[in-house]
Amino acid sequence: MEDEGKQENGIIKNEIQRKLRILCLHGFRTSGEILKKLISRWPESVLEKLDLMFLDAPFPAQGKSDVEGIYDPPFFEWFQADKDFKEYYNFEECLDFLEDHMLKHGPFDGVLGFSLGALLSAALPGMQREGVALAKVPDIKFLILISGSKFGGSMFGLPKLATNAFSSLVKCPSLHIIGEFDFLREEGEALLNSFVDPVVINHPKGHTVPRLVGEDLEKMLAFIQKMQLHEV
Repeated sequence: MEDEGKQENGIIKNEIQRKLRILCLHGFRTSGEILKKLISRWPESVLEKLDLMFLDAPFPAQGKSDVEGIYDPPFFEWFQADKDFKEYYNFEECLDFLEDHMLKHGPFDGVLGFSLGALLSAALPGMQREGVALAKVPDIKFLILISGSKFGGSMFGLPKLATNAFSSLVKCPSLHIIGEFDFLREEGEALLNSFVDPVVINHPKGHTVPRLVGEDLEKMLAFIQKMQLHEV
């Protein structure tokens, strides 16, 4: 009877690797359904390797959404902030909401975030390391951050629970997708300094989820494969 996998250096590797289960966090005053539509433009060669769950944030949008007239409501937000994004409200409730969802629907391998969802996602491994968030769920194994930024950077204040999220380099593997004309480009580039060996995809668009082609697609597939091999 033939082996179900290939033996390489004494390790049997499955021919068909398990899909990576990823929790996806949408941007400011949008929704999981909107992010799903954006991500669905990625090539099938990427999507077939991922088990994506798109979550709506816990709070209804408390103001106008920038995507009104482009996408249908309802729109949601992860937490609230003052107009300068320096002080935050309901941040702990947001973290409790995420943990509860992970407990009920996980485990998840990684977290993908876009825009404000990426701001939140980037801080999760550090807060988990410090024991102030997601203490009841397995450690996040990797991040995919699209149009990312950092709490405590030049544009965003630092919630109390995230005070030490970037006090040391984040060892969680990370893929950062940064747009040349994104208004958060400088924030996204600065965020790279907080991670050990970040993988970077630069694209020529703005604040959006880009289609993946050419070298960008190759980088994405290589990152996914590396994360899958960690499961062997």
